Amino acid sequence: MTERLAAELFVQAHIRQCFSRGLTATVAHRGDAWGGAIIVKLNLLGPGCRVLTQTRDTEGEVAWLQVQGGALLSEIEADTYIGRQVQRDPDLWVVEIEDREGHNPFPGRVL
Repeated sequence: MTERLAAELFVQAHIRQCFSRGLTATVAHRGDAWGGAIIVKLNLLGPGCRVLTQTRDTEGEVAWLQVQGGALLSEIEADTYIGRQVQRDPDLWVVEIEDREGHNPFPGRVL
């Protein structure tokens, strides 16, 4: 059986990694401390935002699903999508990251 890290610690650790790279990262919504899934809003600081939702791949490993196939969304579109997801599942964590290159700091393959 694979050990799991609490969602809160997982998020905090990766936010610190963002800070160490000079990136701004914030928790926009705190989810369940232990088992909440994560949504990442990558703000590219100009061209738009990408939104990634945490999922599992066919091997059961953490992966990230790109909302709307990875298309750039306006900030309003991204926030609207995220708002709907949080309404459906208030245990979700929402992490906003400002990175012109749009790198996801969390481990796992982007699908």
